[in-house]
Amino acid sequence: MTHESKSVDADGAAVELSVIVPVGSRHAEITGLYEEYKRGLESVGLSYEVIFVLDGPSPAVAAGLQRLLSLGEPITVISLTRRFGEATALMSGFQRASGDIVVTLPAYHQIEGGEIGKLVRALDTADLAIGRRWPRAGTWFEAVRRNVFHGLIAWVTKLRFHDLGCGARAMKRRVLEEIALYGDQHRFLPVLANGQGFRVVEIDVRQSQRDRFDGRYSLREYARRLLDIFTVFFLVRFTKKPLRFFGMLGVATFGVGAVVLAWVVAERLLFGQALADRPALLLASLLVVLGLQLFAIGLLGELIIFTHAREIKDYQIDRVIRSEAPAAAGAAGGADVRTGADVVQARHELLSG
Repeated sequence: MTHESKSVDADGAAVELSVIVPVGSRHAEITGLYEEYKRGLESVGLSYEVIFVLDGPSPAVAAGLQRLLSLGEPITVISLTRRFGEATALMSGFQRASGDIVVTLPAYHQIEGGEIGKLVRALDTADLAIGRRWPRAGTWFEAVRRNVFHGLIAWVTKLRFHDLGCGARAMKRRVLEEIALYGDQHRFLPVLANGQGFRVVEIDVRQSQRDRFDGRYSLREYARRLLDIFTVFFLVRFTKKPLRFFGMLGVATFGVGAVVLAWVVAERLLFGQALADRPALLLASLLVVLGLQLFAIGLLGELIIFTHAREIKDYQIDRVIRSEAPAAAGAAGGADVRTGADVVQARHELLSG
């Protein structure tokens, strides 16, 4: 994804910082939220634009944003036809962003607006800076739930984060150019970015005093989060080596089936145990076949990865340092050529004379 032209702010300067605010079912009073974010953005000292993405119809929010537009505020409003999820809203906003630095902010109060500058300044040494609300307010149950969630993430990815639920993040543009978010993967952007070789840091920011969630998550929501964690685990660990995942499952399944099948056969040969009406025989056969199928799926995955290997990039280059020796050698060679030409010219003049 490339951006050939840059937007300009009200003063005609190129936009350096693009802010994307996805607006879903949970949102604060949009005018007051924008004013708080605006004060924080102005303290950064960079020209900026703010892109609000309405994830589905929201008449009240749309009316508030229309008032801001009538006042000449540097905002862009994108309205999606229906609710597609926060990840889709973020990507649709990014497609219209022009800054080299992208900041994502939630549509409700999570952090103090003055803390935005901390995230932007952290990009001097990182590619992605994520906010960690600290000190963190909340009930003991929220703390337990948060620790369990991040503990599972650390277990399956070997990465330790503390607040992946914080929507305040700053990143260099190339992060979202190389990572396509979909579904509910916006929460796991730091994990995916780390897997792609980007430098990720977690920055402590002050939690907003109005950051409160009085609702309750359903069991369906917890089940979705577990499936998301499994998805991220596979994407981070086995994207380029699917045979290791499916191969391990296949070998283990085949091994169990083979052992059970060998036991059943041994009973038939050594003890005369009949094979008819033996559930163990059917179970062993199914396990052997399933193991072979899982192994075959891994092989097919490896073939697909091999075919598209050149299109897969899971590293980032920090810098390239080149030696000046080749240029010096080239200059010396050029000098030799000029000297030779002078000699030939001198001989030509001598013969002509």
